Amino acid sequence: MTICAYIFPGQGSQYVGMGKDLYEKSSIAREFFKKADDILSVSLSKICFDGPEDILKQTVNTQPAIFLHSMVLTKLMNSIEAAMVAGHSLGEYTALVVAGALTFEDGLKLVRLRGSLMQHAGEKEKGTMAAIVGLNPEVVIDICNRAGSAGIVQCANFNSPGQIVVSGSVEGVQKALEFAKDSGAKMAKELIVSGAFHSPLMKSAHEGLQAALAETMIRDAKIPVYANVTGKPVQKAEEIRTLLSEQLTNPVLWEQSINQMVADGTATFVEIGPGKVLQGLVKRTNSNVAVRGIEKFEDVKKYNGAK
Repeated sequence: MTICAYIFPGQGSQYVGMGKDLYEKSSIAREFFKKADDILSVSLSKICFDGPEDILKQTVNTQPAIFLHSMVLTKLMNSIEAAMVAGHSLGEYTALVVAGALTFEDGLKLVRLRGSLMQHAGEKEKGTMAAIVGLNPEVVIDICNRAGSAGIVQCANFNSPGQIVVSGSVEGVQKALEFAKDSGAKMAKELIVSGAFHSPLMKSAHEGLQAALAETMIRDAKIPVYANVTGKPVQKAEEIRTLLSEQLTNPVLWEQSINQMVADGTATFVEIGPGKVLQGLVKRTNSNVAVRGIEKFEDVKKYNGAK
């Protein structure tokens, strides 16, 4: 039997209209969208369906919106057949709910708080992020070390071979971009973001989230969850709590996570949620695995019909 892994997208995959077809075609979806609106006392469903885009892309709204979309899709699937799960940054919370470590309610509250804390940290500590393509990790790490004389900068996402995102102060990131171009990067481009995510500039968000996690019931995961911070499987509740707290200021080891999941037997990856970003990253990391996405109601119907 083919071992399957579910993977869940993070911030940047959102779009106006996400989940609307699920709401229109499924009473279960309508129930969960209403439940989310009630839990948060915010019309998250309206923000998902109608935007406007500038409201949806605010981190405080983006994170629960993507989480909700992914969770509704999993609720519509007839069976959960994943032997392991992972999520990119925000998506790790979805993975933990699917693995039974968090409840839907607690996961939703945490990602709303996480988004709010990250948005405020970005306003307080002005920073930015940039994508660097075509350089080895060792080279980019060295670039960040050298650029550190200009300001804070570190690797934030090891997404796939040759695709790394750096994060930090405006001065540090701009200096890293200069060094990357001098080193022959195929692309070195600043990203449009509201903060320096996965960097020390998220320290205030880290402290706020750590306090919330300390008060949240976290259970041992029923299946392995591949943690962003380590790229390794985790199931113990207290380890999950620690790693979630550390995630905000540490790099997302996505390429390492995918390689480890393949080494542990995964031959099929299913991305559940908006967009196709993770499918592309998986294929660039390992072209021998099967990859599919579940994003729309028709995707769920096909998935359920194949069972």
